[in-house]
This record gives sequence, structure tokens and C-alpha cells, in this order.
Amino acid sequence: MALQALQQDTRPVKSTVALVNQDIDDVTKETEAIKASGVRLDRMTRSALFAGSWKADGLHILTHGNFNSAEALLSSLAAIGASDAILARAADLSAWRKIVEAQAHPEHEVDVAFVGKYVDPQDSYKSLNEALRHAGIHTSSKVNIHYFDSEELEKNPGLGGLEKMDAILVPGGFGKRGTEGKMRAIRYARENGIPYLGICLGMQLATIEFARNVAALGGANSTEFDPDTPHPVVALITEWLDRTGRIEKRTDKSDLGGTMRLGSQKCPVEPGTLAASIYGAEVNERHRHRYEVNNIYVPQLEAKGYKVSARTPSEKLPEMMELPGHPFFIGVQFHPEFTSTPRDGHPLFKAFVAAALRQRARAQRPGGTLSVVAA
Repeated sequence: MALQALQQDTRPVKSTVALVNQDIDDVTKETEAIKASGVRLDRMTRSALFAGSWKADGLHILTHGNFNSAEALLSSLAAIGASDAILARAADLSAWRKIVEAQAHPEHEVDVAFVGKYVDPQDSYKSLNEALRHAGIHTSSKVNIHYFDSEELEKNPGLGGLEKMDAILVPGGFGKRGTEGKMRAIRYARENGIPYLGICLGMQLATIEFARNVAALGGANSTEFDPDTPHPVVALITEWLDRTGRIEKRTDKSDLGGTMRLGSQKCPVEPGTLAASIYGAEVNERHRHRYEVNNIYVPQLEAKGYKVSARTPSEKLPEMMELPGHPFFIGVQFHPEFTSTPRDGHPLFKAFVAAALRQRARAQRPGGTLSVVAA
């Protein structure tokens, strides 16, 4: 940014000097010396992008290491015929060095099953891939992502290697294709105590699987996949309030993109739940979906151990679900991956990877010790 600004400066000067130092207060003498020499000084508190001695198009940059005194600095300025000077702090890269170190030298590792239908072009799930890697950085872990084609899980009787995984994730998606394979993976996670995270469609399918196999609602489905299902535990709501308070309406004939629930929405979280241990009292995440868990069926599901741990404040639509008693089983209607960063990670993905580490330790597979998962 400093270089760009200097190159756009049209004032007639012979050259420009940037003095880069860790702390501006340490260069008071040098500052006074520059002023006394008649060189105009611009004080720049923004982190500098430059280091060492560098020269291009009349721009000269000196670090504090180039001189030991004001006299040495003035000598350097005179040698290059400087007439302009900018004083700036050196960039603080300590946070990024920690990130690089954690990613390059993980102490542990986990194997996560990623069950989707767009797994051949893996960038289809780029945001989720990166969120898992960010979580690995913050748990000192290498997250090995194993992609499972949900259609293959439908066709083949075996588990295809799911039994070797430390955790299972089912991402968002649209359409019926591959959904039964995803529910096979979800059932395996539920019945075997494997940590599970369902994103958007992954939450809806966890609800359908639970309705069928725990709540004994035979034929339960989403009206997106089966409009004639006897138990529409996931359905299209026709009217809701957006975050501005405006009424939005949609039907099964509506334009697909224009009738989604989009954007962030603050929702209270039920105290004492797994969701509360991750998010605290409130969750505020972004949405991109049309279908919702059907509130009519929630009492029947909750009677069998299903728990809605967050709801929208206006329509009371289920935002998060979990299974109390399971080591880690949670589904979210929103997309938390969009707010994950390398510096901070994301609390949900960090909790998911931590649960995978605990599962790896329970299974006594190398690389997963309980010592790294202090939340």
C-alpha cells in the first residue's frame, strides 16, 4: 500500500525513503535528524510491507539495521539524495508464523469421512475443506479428508472404509441423488458413536434417518425428494420473515434461487446443550436453503431423544439439532464454513475435530491423544 501511494505521488522529489522499524518510539533521534536535514518526513503507523534495503523507481527503503546512529542514517540519506522520508513499523508476522508452524508440524492427526455426491471435483466443497484445515491448525492436528461418494454407498453393501474413520461429515446439497447413501453413513455414525457433523442438507438427512429408524416413522422423507411421503419431516415452508421483518413467500413452483432463506440470522441457543458449549447463548450464521425441518414432527422426534438446540426467533424453525448421550452428533441448518479463518478457525469445526481426536484415542489409533483437546 505504501509503495502504491508513493508511486502515485506527483510531487517533484528526487527520491523517497521509508524507514522501517519495529517501534516508532525507538527512532526519535533518527526522526529529529531527518527533520533537521530538511528532508520531509511522513509518519506512517501502518505495518510496512518492506524489509531490508530495496530500490525501484526512485524509492529507497532502509531498515533500522542499516544504521546505528542518526549520523549513519543521514549519511545513508545523503548518499541516495533523499528528499522524502516515510517512517513505518515493520510488519508483525508472529500470528502468521504460528499458523504456518502449526500447519507444517502437527502433533496429531485425524481421518474425517466427507460423504457427498460432488466428490470428484473436490473444490466443490472448498469452503468446508478449508474450515476443516483451519480447525486442524487450532487443534495441532493434521486433518486427513477422505471423500466418500454417497451414490457408491447406496450401491454397495459394504461401508467402503467408513469404519476406519474418526468422524463423519455430510455437507449441504440439492436433489435426491445420493441421499440414501448419505443416510447410511449418518446411521453408522449414530449407532456407533462416531462424531457426526451435518451441514444444511446434512442436518435434514440426519432428521430423516432418525425419524425412520428411531422414531419408527416409516417412509419419512423430505418433500424435496418425495412429495408424497407419508411423513414429511422435512418440508418447504411457504411463509417466513426475513431478517428485516419483511414477509417472504415461496411454493414448490417458485424460482429456486429467489426463494431461498439467505443471509445471517441471530438465533438463541438452548442452555445446557452441545450447541451452547460451542456457540454460547446465541448463534449468528449464514443460510442458503429452501427446505426446513417440519415443526409438526419435532415433539415426536424429541420424545425419542432428538434435541432441537436452536430455533429462529420468529418462526421457531429448527436451526440446530443434536443427540444427547452421543459423543458428538450435531446438525446445523446454516453454513458455518463461510466464517472460518486460518487465524481464528471456527468454534464448530474446532469442536468437531476435537471430537474426532477423542474418537481416535478411544479407538486406539495412532495420532489421537486426549491431551490436545482441552476446549
